[in-house]
Amino acid sequence: MIVTLSAVALFGVLTVVLIRSRYIGPVPALAVFLFGFFTADTGAANAVRTAFRAVIDAVHHLA
Repeated sequence: MIVTLSAVALFGVLTVVLIRSRYIGPVPALAVFLFGFFTADTGAANAVRTAFRAVIDAVHHLA
């Protein structure tokens, strides 16, 4: 749960920075947000969480 909340905070800050720097606009950011939101409600959510945990574990073992 801690990793999930940290990822949400990280991606939220990244989105705000990208919008404020005008690298992306609010409409593409909203589209990506909604894609992620609806993906989390599908069967793909478990695969995404598993892949994310594998990456976190790999990074942890490198350090």
